[in-house]
Amino acid sequence: MRRPLIAVTAAALSIGVGIALSINPGSARNRRAVPVATPAGKAEFCIPHRQIRESLVRSDSVIDFKMLGGKIYRVTIPGGCPGLGFEERFGYSTSLDRLCASDIITVLYTSPISSGARCPLGPFQPVTLAPPEK
Repeated sequence: MRRPLIAVTAAALSIGVGIALSINPGSARNRRAVPVATPAGKAEFCIPHRQIRESLVRSDSVIDFKMLGGKIYRVTIPGGCPGLGFEERFGYSTSLDRLCASDIITVLYTSPISSGARCPLGPFQPVTLAPPEK
């Protein structure tokens, strides 16, 4: 007698999941939208890498760097960087205490663990980000 109950419960769960997915069909796309940024000053060639609090990969061609103190710099990679937007991870190496527009980043893949495209950064544009849409 328990088997039909389990089958019905599993069927109900799969129907519920299907309904939940169809309610917000574009939610994943909206989450990945690049926030609108307004320039907030003159672009800089380098930023001190020790003051980078967080880097947010927005797409294959856009990375936002959040700094200690709250300032945000947006870098637009000329021509984009294949795989960057999907993996959302990159590495870089520098002998200076700064990250510069002439530096190269490398996309880091998680499965299998490997390195991918190598791409040059563009200038660091200070920006103000628009609040996220609700």
